[in-house]
Parts: sequence; structure tokens; C-alpha cells
Amino acid sequence: MAIRYQLIRRPPAAVWKVLEQPSCYADWVVGTHETAPREGDWPELGSSLAFNLKIGPRRVDGYTVVRRYEPPRYLELEAKVPIGSARIAIDVREWGGESLVIVDEHPLRGLSGKLHNVVLDTVIQFRHRDMLSRLARLVERQSPRAADAEEAGHG
Repeated sequence: MAIRYQLIRRPPAAVWKVLEQPSCYADWVVGTHETAPREGDWPELGSSLAFNLKIGPRRVDGYTVVRRYEPPRYLELEAKVPIGSARIAIDVREWGGESLVIVDEHPLRGLSGKLHNVVLDTVIQFRHRDMLSRLARLVERQSPRAADAEEAGHG
């Protein structure tokens, strides 16, 4: 199981604003390209997004299904590709006016679930570091704080 956290300098509502936009998914989920609605209204329970992953020159089609949707705290997803699936749990906690975002991912089904080991968890940790950094930048760009906007105007 790979668990990683990121402090985002915005309130949970700003984080959820990004998580609830299907058009933003590929902007923060590492490796994901060309997302499109698949079923339901994202991120309602059971809804899904189709995506493809770029792995070198190859593309792999997959989709992500919402398994738990309890704003403003929990979003759990199952990302499925031909070799298996993974559970991705996102926990958004209010943290002194900011947000502590905790991601917990582990392979669930298929080959990736059978081959799950500490080496795979290490790879997932690197992916999460990039993913959470992207999410933070996107949230902070979409929801500037008054002080940030003021600094940008005087810079």
C-alpha cells in the first residue's frame, strides 16, 4: 500500500472544485491523457471516465470508476486497465484553513494485484509525489487566495 500526503494552501472546497471537474482529471493524474465521460455524472457514485495512458510510444485504454463519493472528505476510485485495477482513496482534510490531501493506492485486481510488492509501492510513491504536486498547483492556480492575487498584481 502506498500512502502519500500533500498540504495544499487552499481550503477543502477549492480541492473539491478540481476533483469534481472531469475535464481536470488528466491535468493532475500522472500519465493520463484524453479523458472523456464514460458513464454517469462525474464524480457521482458509479460514474466513470475513460482515459488512455501513454507508456513510451504506446497507449493503453482504461477507465476510472467512482466507488465512494462523500464530499467534502472522501473520494475513492478504481482505475482499470487491461492488466488489472487499482484502488485510489483520496482523503481531503481541513487543516487550519488549508487542505491536507492523503492518497492511498494499492493494486486490486489482475496481474498488478498478484505482483504487488514493495518495489511497486516505491514506484507508486514517486507517481503520487508528482500527482499531488500537480493537484496542488492546479488547485492553487484555479483558486487564488486574496494575498496571492494581491502579490501577483504588485509584482
